[in-house]
Amino acid sequence: QVRLVESGGGLVQPGGSLRLSCTASGLFSANPMGWYRQAPGKQRELVAVIAIGGTTTYADSVRGRFTGSRGSANTVYLQMNNLKPEDTAVYYCNTGVWGDVVAGRGYWGQGTQVTVSS
Repeated sequence: QVRLVESGGGLVQPGGSLRLSCTASGLFSANPMGWYRQAPGKQRELVAVIAIGGTTTYADSVRGRFTGSRGSANTVYLQMNNLKPEDTAVYYCNTGVWGDVVAGRGYWGQGTQVTVSS
């Protein structure tokens, strides 16, 4: 059974930083992994996709402020700097084959809340 667990969310002031982690278990090999977020009243949106080799693709809204990286085979991180109130959302990670990850399908974690507020 595939299971994803996110951690690292919290409350931070504008301009601050957080580092999210996601670990997937139950997979036979390394998979691409994605970070999504969903703000209240909005649709879930793709934030970053981390390929098996570690190459990361970003949404325009976070490029230059967020950095994705890969630790062990199925552990990924999202370093979030210069956070803005509009980054407030529940952040989720997902995994699967590449097409599923970028299309918002596959396996999902339970999410971690990020709140940016003064």
